[in-house]
Amino acid sequence: MTLSYSLMRNIIPPKRGFETTEFIARTTKAQTLMAQKGLSALLFCTEAEVRYYSGFHTPFWQSPTRPWFLIIPAQGKPVAVIPQIGAACMELTWVEDIRTWPAPNPQDDGVTLLIETLCEVAGIKGKIGLPMGHETHVRMPATDFEQFRSQIGIERFVDATGIVRAQRMVKSEAEIQKIAHICNIASDTFEAVPEFISTGDTEQEAFRKMRVELLQRGADEVPYLVGGSGTGGYGDVIKPPSSRILKNGDMMMLDTGAVFDGYFCDFDRNYAFGSATNEMRRAYDVVYAMTEAGIAAAVVGATTTDLYHAMVKVMVQNGASVGDVGRLGHGLGMQLTEWPSHTASDATPLEAGMVLTIEPGMSYGNGFTMLHEENIVVREGGAELLSRRAPDELAVIV
Repeated sequence: MTLSYSLMRNIIPPKRGFETTEFIARTTKAQTLMAQKGLSALLFCTEAEVRYYSGFHTPFWQSPTRPWFLIIPAQGKPVAVIPQIGAACMELTWVEDIRTWPAPNPQDDGVTLLIETLCEVAGIKGKIGLPMGHETHVRMPATDFEQFRSQIGIERFVDATGIVRAQRMVKSEAEIQKIAHICNIASDTFEAVPEFISTGDTEQEAFRKMRVELLQRGADEVPYLVGGSGTGGYGDVIKPPSSRILKNGDMMMLDTGAVFDGYFCDFDRNYAFGSATNEMRRAYDVVYAMTEAGIAAAVVGATTTDLYHAMVKVMVQNGASVGDVGRLGHGLGMQLTEWPSHTASDATPLEAGMVLTIEPGMSYGNGFTMLHEENIVVREGGAELLSRRAPDELAVIV
């Protein structure tokens, strides 16, 4: 196998994990926000939140059998309430108070231990924050949750979505470095696509080659890889790849969410095979210009709605219909999609340190779609690209 220059060059990845000072800062900030809301404890039970405040990083979350809990008290370090199987891994974090039960135990899968711990941490009347809003969920059986809330007291629970949202939307420099690194790996891979994908491949083969290439270049995993292809353009972009054979006259889009040390990239690239029609090139030029407008609008003090309107303005100026366009980008980090969303109504103010996708799309021709996406971080002086900018002309694989 002949390696491209970008694969052979020495890319030094950021240090894995975080310094303890990072977790202290996150927890202290959460406790400050808790005090403002009069909360005695925060309860987390989903992978992202548990990892964000503890550093507990394991693929074992793929198993739905066992629930996991982390409690942040009004003062001091978090308390872990977890199945015994996770104790050794949790001991590698900065968390010291680790309480376990032998799981799975369907009759009492940590419920009693969680209740006891919360009553100890929050007292018998203290308010308990739990994320309940958009883009959050509770990761425990509904019957256990009903039992848990009834014994603690339903009135004691307060929606803590705002606390988590405010913290996780703004990334630390250590987080940004990890996202920048996986964006660099994906950028190298996208640029090398013409070297390993060609006509005669099936969609399935093309996707498999893309996934392998990302892993060989340093991605830890590639949990998200979608796209589409078709003669003259593509339509559906979230279905699994098919056995359809790529041929001259086709258009293909690949969109990857690859991961390094628990942090995602999320951007796409478009390719024509053999040659590109004027219609393809025109649609590509429009979404490219929309992306430019979105990047330029991503300044501190603007809002996500400002980004949305900046991109839509370019679309309308080029004769395209807005329609039910949905969002034109979102937050990015520990999860493929995070708060906020670039929509007509989100209106989240942009702050330095926010990592965002700029993701315009439009319809053209006979039911075709053209999508384009870049990853940026908002800085005091404007947006900084984390993904390497796509070519300003549609790439053609010959």
